[in-house]
Amino acid sequence: MTATFSDATVERLIRISKEKPLLPEIFVPWHEQIREEDRFMPEHLISLQGHPLWDTLSPAQQRELGRHEVVQVMYSYAWSEGLACLFFNRHLLTLSPESVEYRFLLRELIEEFRHQEMFSAVVTKLEGKPVTPDFWHRFWGKWSVKNMPADCIFMSVLSVELMTDVYGKHIRRDERVSIILRKVSELHNIEEGRHIFYTKLWLERFTSKAGFFRRSWYSIIVLLNLYFMCTLYVKAEIFGRIGVQNPERYAQAASQNLKQKLGANCLEDAVEFVQGFQGFNWLTRPLWRWVMKVKVL
Repeated sequence: MTATFSDATVERLIRISKEKPLLPEIFVPWHEQIREEDRFMPEHLISLQGHPLWDTLSPAQQRELGRHEVVQVMYSYAWSEGLACLFFNRHLLTLSPESVEYRFLLRELIEEFRHQEMFSAVVTKLEGKPVTPDFWHRFWGKWSVKNMPADCIFMSVLSVELMTDVYGKHIRRDERVSIILRKVSELHNIEEGRHIFYTKLWLERFTSKAGFFRRSWYSIIVLLNLYFMCTLYVKAEIFGRIGVQNPERYAQAASQNLKQKLGANCLEDAVEFVQGFQGFNWLTRPLWRWVMKVKVL
């Protein structure tokens, strides 16, 4: 990361947000119908694809699994951004209203709330019924944003944004996916790009001075957040809805399979970020390989 955190840089991000707003109700062609031949996300991102159990599903079940899982992904984005907004509001209370950091976070809140509304609209458009987070997801999510220090939460927020940004990249580049989902992913990528840029700059003041244990801790935070999001995507209830017998067996296989796929396809930006602050070492490398199946040197 060669850029430096400065008032001028953040002022530029604020100006772009104000002068070039992307409104989901205009940017996304909600009037378009989902066609029979449309996919809901690239097949290689569907949790079970590539596993032997995938071939036991009919084409209709495979398509339905994609629909349910993209609903789950979109809902998870909205839920995690809601947690981020809870933290941003808490953090604003520590800042002076005239500071550029305060004013940028206000712009980010505006955009994040629009994103949550957009993801909710996707769920409605696809006639989805997301499986809501369980007790432990809700507990750790709310506890962390209310109690952990700002640098750790910014690191958590960035971790999720980096994974969702790459995930969305695969969706918007696949022309077989519905235009609605591709435009949603495009909008999210543009605005999240500014959020990611800002957060990296903000965190550089901490990562540039971090010693071995702090770098290790930051690396583990990134890893745990990626795992946290992954566990929101695959649910046995979804496999029950598409009509398989023994949904728990399918969900367990899909969960392990998805970790392999994410490690290969969707975590490159997160890995590059951790490498940037030297977060991989003898302590953290085995954890990354074990938890998220990421091949790190």
